[in-house]
Amino acid sequence: MRPDQLLYPTPEGLFCPIGGFYIDPVRPVERALVTHGHSDHARSGHGHVLATRQTLDIMRIRYGDNFAGSEQAVAFGEEVTVNGVKVSFHPAGHVLGSAQIAVEKDGLRIVVSGDYKRRPDPTCAAYVPVPCDVFITEATFGLPVFHHPDPMAETRKLLASLRQFPERTHLVGAYALGKAQRVIRLLRDAGYDKPIYIHGALESLCDYYISQGIALGELKPATIESRDQSIFQGAVVVGPPSTFQDRWARRFHDPLPAFASGWMMVRQRAKQLGVELPLVISDHCDWPELTETISDLKPSEVWVTHGREEALVRWCELQGIAAKPLHLIGYEDEGD
Repeated sequence: MRPDQLLYPTPEGLFCPIGGFYIDPVRPVERALVTHGHSDHARSGHGHVLATRQTLDIMRIRYGDNFAGSEQAVAFGEEVTVNGVKVSFHPAGHVLGSAQIAVEKDGLRIVVSGDYKRRPDPTCAAYVPVPCDVFITEATFGLPVFHHPDPMAETRKLLASLRQFPERTHLVGAYALGKAQRVIRLLRDAGYDKPIYIHGALESLCDYYISQGIALGELKPATIESRDQSIFQGAVVVGPPSTFQDRWARRFHDPLPAFASGWMMVRQRAKQLGVELPLVISDHCDWPELTETISDLKPSEVWVTHGREEALVRWCELQGIAAKPLHLIGYEDEGD
């Protein structure tokens, strides 16, 4: 069997014609396998969704109880047969519940990475390499220029700024799912034990992380209508980046805007967003991690998707590995 008979790209997303399912479809379909809960991968309205228990819970938190017609939870490493096709989910290290999906038929195995990273992160299960014939990898940061620094070193920059500007409220932009909880946990692991204030958009997801055994320390709502504004002087406030452009952010005392994202390596982007303290903390692989993963797996073929595809395809070709870009559309950088 050729790989493209088992899995191929369509406008809806990657499709397995034999199994009759899509992986991370960008529009409603009858049967969807979902790698993780970010909204560019996990959409509502599917007839049936197969995902990890945590991803299904996160979809319910974000979309409500009727996010799909029906659902089925699968554990990491558990094998499920869908219309004669074996599928299994394996930790991706991206966010809580995130998984790579292995699709296997007649001795051919294709692994879809979803979004993944290889660096340690106590807020989710660590990436596990899955041997395969074809590896479909994301390439969000698929350019040689992207070498992400140690996230703890970036966290120490935030702590240093708090010491340098003890009167300013430090507003940390972090995406609601995964990045916000990781930033909070990094601060805790760095020894910061004061209350951390969070935007209301983060509360339900932070509560869910805590229910899953992820320690985040004392969190308080960052509402100021009923509070003395002075309590936010020198405090850390975490919220979605979009909220830092509206009135909510301007209410805080002399706010110092920070943003936790792999894209903060691009100085011009930080400047355009008005970020004073860029924190290069990414939940995706950088260039060395992408190439290391491919070298470790030694697949016969690599398909590259949603990101900087051409550079990684070229690198594979120079290593003697057949590779091609998939040019899938509809996947953004919600969890960068």
